[in-house]
Amino acid sequence: MQINILPAPTPAFEALVDTHTTFCDGTAPAESCHRLPVSRLFTPDITVWVVQEGETAIGMGALKQLSEDDGEIKSMHTRASARGQGIAKAMLGTIIAAAKAKGLKTLWLETGVHPDFAAARALYKAHGFTECAPFGDYVLDPHSVFMTKALEAAQ
Repeated sequence: MQINILPAPTPAFEALVDTHTTFCDGTAPAESCHRLPVSRLFTPDITVWVVQEGETAIGMGALKQLSEDDGEIKSMHTRASARGQGIAKAMLGTIIAAAKAKGLKTLWLETGVHPDFAAARALYKAHGFTECAPFGDYVLDPHSVFMTKALEAAQ
């Protein structure tokens, strides 16, 4: 499996984002969906990674730099047909390593409470994330779970 930084959107990536959007929109009302559209992922403060299988994007993740010390995991998604292959675990490891390399001290994320997000929540917990109060511009939302993880410096 190869995880690569994606400097600009591709048709395969846009198709994966469409899949992610459909997935998220089916789990909560629109005002509770915090996924980013393609146009907001490719900005100077966000790094985007993709996993490709041939011409198909099967996994993605992004790291948004919130401040000198803080980052937010955005848009983690694995295509349903590719789940169970360790893609999300590898993507999360890539994002955590990149955050440490940037000198970030804390990672944050927002995910859903819907049962379809149970595997994601379990993955984050297994990697040391704990539930927390809303952060940044988020507000308390019955459809959201907020999590955080303190990072050790890159070795």
